[in-house]
Amino acid sequence: MFAETPPPPYTAVIFTSIRTDADPDGYAATAARMDELAAEQPGFLGIESARSDLGITVSYWTSAEHARAWKQVAEHLLAQRTGRERWYRGYRVRIATVEREYGF
Repeated sequence: MFAETPPPPYTAVIFTSIRTDADPDGYAATAARMDELAAEQPGFLGIESARSDLGITVSYWTSAEHARAWKQVAEHLLAQRTGRERWYRGYRVRIATVEREYGF
């Protein structure tokens, strides 16, 4: 499903990742919890995610300040640390301002 976003501008946090070969113990539950927790944060607009060899998750926020605040939520910080230690071989986070949106 596509995230329901307002007319631009708004902020997109683009998280791309490559998983380790290790057993993803707890990964799915943590990912689901992060989706729930993000939705409770001020400024959250929505999230879209896909995974094959490369995973991409894009979360949408009303402002860069709201996106920065999400990065510092304690439970999210723990998930980030666990991801670096167990689940990801590598990742990139990119922050962008959405200036235009269209689709069909």
